[in-house]
Amino acid sequence: MTLMTRRSFSAALAMGVALGLLPKGAAADLTKAKNVVLVHGLFADGSCWVDVIGRLQEAGLNVTSVQNPLTTLPDAVAAAKRVLDRQAGPTVLVGHSFSGMIVTEVGVHPNVSSLVYIAARAPDAGEDYAALAKTYPTPPATAGIVFDGDEGRLTEDAFLNDFAGDVAEKKAKILYSVQAPFNKALLAGKTTQAAWRSKPSFYAVSKNDRTINPDLERFMAKRMGAKTVELEASHVSMISQPEAVTALILEAAGMGQ
Repeated sequence: MTLMTRRSFSAALAMGVALGLLPKGAAADLTKAKNVVLVHGLFADGSCWVDVIGRLQEAGLNVTSVQNPLTTLPDAVAAAKRVLDRQAGPTVLVGHSFSGMIVTEVGVHPNVSSLVYIAARAPDAGEDYAALAKTYPTPPATAGIVFDGDEGRLTEDAFLNDFAGDVAEKKAKILYSVQAPFNKALLAGKTTQAAWRSKPSFYAVSKNDRTINPDLERFMAKRMGAKTVELEASHVSMISQPEAVTALILEAAGMGQ
C-alpha cells in the first residue's frame, strides 16, 4: 500500500469511527482475507470497479471483477461461483446494486470470509425483493428503465441524473456508452439463501441514491446487522467515492488496523 493510499484509508476509517459508523476494533474478529471478488449490478459491467481495484491491489490484495451475464439469477450466481472457486484463501465478496442478490445467494461459499454491500439489494432467503422495495417511495431511476423486447436499460437522462448523478458528465457519458442491458428474467429470481445471516457483513449506504431508496438500504443494512457507513454519494459510490468504498472493503478484509 502506498503512503498516500495508507493516509487516505486511515483518514476514511478514522472518519467512520468518529461518526460512530465503524466501531473501534471492527476488524479484530475477522479472518484476514487475501482476495476480493467484485460483482457489478444492472446498467454496468465489470469496469465500474476500476477505481477501487487499483487501490485494493496497492494494499496487496488479489482482485477479480466478475462479468455478470445479467441474464438470469442462476446464471449470475454461477458466474460468481466460478470465480470464487478459483480463489486461494479467504475472500471478501463485494456486490453493488442488483448484485447484492448474487452476494446474498453465493456468499455461503466456503472461500467467502465476509460480505460487502455497496448500495445493494440484500434480501432474505426466499424474499420477494420487489414487494419489499414497494414499501418505500419509488426512486426516480425506475421511470427511466426502457425495454427493447426482453432487454432493459436506462435512458441516457436517467443514467446521468439518477444513476450516476455525482459523476462528472464526461465520465458518466462514457459509463453510459458501455451500459450492459439486462434480461427481464433476471428480475424474477429469488434468493434461496441469505449469506449475511452467517458471514460478517458490511454495507455502504448512498445517502443521495436515486436508484435504490436510501431508507430501504438502511433497513437492509440494519436487518443484517451490518457494519455500516453512509456516504454523500449517488448510486455509484464506487465510482464517485472510491477511497471510501475501498476503506470499507479493507475493513471487511481484516486490514482496518
